[in-house]
Amino acid sequence: MSFQTLFTKMEDHTLIITINRPDVLNALNQQVINDLDAVLDRVYKFPEIKSVVITGAGLKSFVAGADIKEFESLTKEQATAMAKKGQSVFAKIENSPKPIIACVNGYALGGGCELAMSCHFIIASESAIFGQPEVNLGIMVGYGGSQRLTQRVGKGRSMELIITGKTINATQAMNYGLVNYVVPQTELLDKAFSILRVCHEKAPIAVANSIKAVNAVWDKTQNGYDTEAELFGACFVTEDSKEGIHAFINKKKPNFKGH
Repeated sequence: MSFQTLFTKMEDHTLIITINRPDVLNALNQQVINDLDAVLDRVYKFPEIKSVVITGAGLKSFVAGADIKEFESLTKEQATAMAKKGQSVFAKIENSPKPIIACVNGYALGGGCELAMSCHFIIASESAIFGQPEVNLGIMVGYGGSQRLTQRVGKGRSMELIITGKTINATQAMNYGLVNYVVPQTELLDKAFSILRVCHEKAPIAVANSIKAVNAVWDKTQNGYDTEAELFGACFVTEDSKEGIHAFINKKKPNFKGH
């Protein structure tokens, strides 16, 4: 895979996606958004990709925000279209049938924090910094931050972070429930892979359906309990369910094949 702003690498059925603009602290511009959109199409399409890690190039930054130079001459209509495009791509991450982990290796500000929150969970380095400082520019969150931050940390903390623009460190983010783990910088990928290796042992359709069910909590167009029941039932027509149940009864390790 070749992209202008991303470096990609396959390792143990996991696609590692690195935002590769270290000279500007991996700031999101429209090319990054377009490249993420394209690489996610491949994540959905290719069965050999069982999971994804998203991180940033260098030691300082995951993604330090949007590329502000692109904001200077935007009209209202252009800004709205930009927000909707970013939201669409981040929704692809959130709704991916394959687990996606954000390995936050430094600054995760503005669009970078929004990108991390669109992943299924977040592992942060001890030096990571999170925040939504858009109000300092006279603007506001636009890539889903008002929704996902509230989902993750609750209304009070979300409101405070978004309207003050203040940042929090990795320990605070952990205490808020924003991140799952905080580890030394050198252990970020190892921690991600230790989790993903466990995920890879599970039935792919069951994993995908579980992601759908959890996401349904916040989908106002559906009843989450009904969605869960339907997805639960759908698992029973898969060969993997027969394999898993048979293996459990016979005290064997299941061999899931994704169908």
